Amino acid sequence: MNSRQQKLDAFGRLLDIMDDLREKCPWDKKQTLQTLRHLTIEETYELGDAILDNDLQEIKKELGDLLLHIVFYAKIGSETNDFDIADVCNEICEKLIYRHPHIYGDVTVADEDEVKQNWEKLKLKEGKKSVLEGVPKSLPALVKASRIQDKVKGVGFDWEEPHQVWDKVEEEIQEFQEEIKNGDQDKIESEFGDVLFSMINYARFLKINPEDALERTNKKFIKRFQYLENKANELGKQLSEMTLAEMDVFWNEAKRL
Repeated sequence: MNSRQQKLDAFGRLLDIMDDLREKCPWDKKQTLQTLRHLTIEETYELGDAILDNDLQEIKKELGDLLLHIVFYAKIGSETNDFDIADVCNEICEKLIYRHPHIYGDVTVADEDEVKQNWEKLKLKEGKKSVLEGVPKSLPALVKASRIQDKVKGVGFDWEEPHQVWDKVEEEIQEFQEEIKNGDQDKIESEFGDVLFSMINYARFLKINPEDALERTNKKFIKRFQYLENKANELGKQLSEMTLAEMDVFWNEAKRL
């Protein structure tokens, strides 16, 4: 691994390159905080994919892409004299020191849960009116539900035992089924949302990341379906020409593989 000086030199090299690009490259010169936003989101998802695949070389590559965006934003901030990369680094350093009094102060904690509880209490002391203010509005709904539940747990709003959460899941499923019988589409959708929310809560108690779990299933389905498509192609058939029974044969083959 690289020494601390080599790491600092590499970061300095990136800053120098960013200066060059911003000055000389027509594309880089045109970028703004707003034009980079959707690209940053895309890069973050690509990093997430690499992590799920446990592809360490790809993780390294995607981390570089994301680091470039951070440096890019800081460079733009420096051009308007609002902030630069040093301000960004110092801001997060001060926040970490303040929110880890068990490391940099005289607070004693017993476990991870107490660390999280202290974190949320300190955020409220910083002037936040709600522990949920830190949940981005634009998060995908599944991730947002997980973050909401994690946040409220930090201030003690939580079930005590997993079986209590599962009882809530069953209760929500029953209410969902009742609305299906009633046929009110709006209420059906509302109750389905309650079922999902309670399932995400149960996953948290089982220490399962629901986003990761669902993405694993997505990848598994894609792999099996593409196997089915390839087998149909070998037979010279379109999937639309095959019966469900014929497709099921190849689907089960894919599952065994």
